[in-house]
Amino acid sequence: MNTWINLNALWKIVVVGTLTGAGLPALFALGLRALSPPPRTPGGETTAGALGYTVAVVCFAIVLAAVGWGISVIVGHS
Repeated sequence: MNTWINLNALWKIVVVGTLTGAGLPALFALGLRALSPPPRTPGGETTAGALGYTVAVVCFAIVLAAVGWGISVIVGHS
């Protein structure tokens, strides 16, 4: 263990930073993609998007929960 660099804290920071810095925006983008209109079938009608709405709701709920948790951590440590 180096006395200048705490490797245990460093890997935790990298993992949390990656999850919140890239993971949450990617999850939000996945939710938006699930809400986009499905492609039209050759007959001209669109297919039902119930699964897309469910995926979007789950994605947005996870993102909102992470934002709420982050705010509660910031407020709780002041």
